[in-house]
Amino acid sequence: MKILFISDIHGIATNLNVIEKKIKNEKIDKLVCLGDLYYAGPSYDNKYKISSNRVLEFLTKHQDKLICMMGNCDSTVDIKASDFPICSGVSLINIDGLDIYITHGNEYSFEKNRKFNHKGILVYGHEHIPFIKKDKDMTYINVGSISLPRNNYAPTYAIYENKTITIYDINDNIIENINL
Repeated sequence: MKILFISDIHGIATNLNVIEKKIKNEKIDKLVCLGDLYYAGPSYDNKYKISSNRVLEFLTKHQDKLICMMGNCDSTVDIKASDFPICSGVSLINIDGLDIYITHGNEYSFEKNRKFNHKGILVYGHEHIPFIKKDKDMTYINVGSISLPRNNYAPTYAIYENKTITIYDINDNIIENINL
């Protein structure tokens, strides 16, 4: 099974065409969106056009394979306007004998004092900076942002396949990977 992870779209559909091609060409089984779907927020610098309706159309088109988490910028109104479930908190994907926990990252992450105290993998976004870190029995994977990356990264996403997670930028460069 192939799982594609994206996060922090923030209403910017610019790079969703890259994800669309990946879903088709890589034969993606599940698309996991880790939150912050439509809203760019007050600190947004208007570098990109906000097109929340295009984001909604993209996610709705893939709802048969979509697992969607709620981010700190997602509102109740956003959830009601979406024709697919948007989960809050933490969800679990068990695949190939691995526990992959998914969340937005504003409550649980490597950086938070409230670390996720389980064995397995925690995949999230929120910080817009991609990385993979190990800490005791946990592997923390931040997939970065598909729309508004920070720290001079290009927009990023991640793919899980055969007990390996790889973070890519939209130019197909490998940022980091790990065999789990």
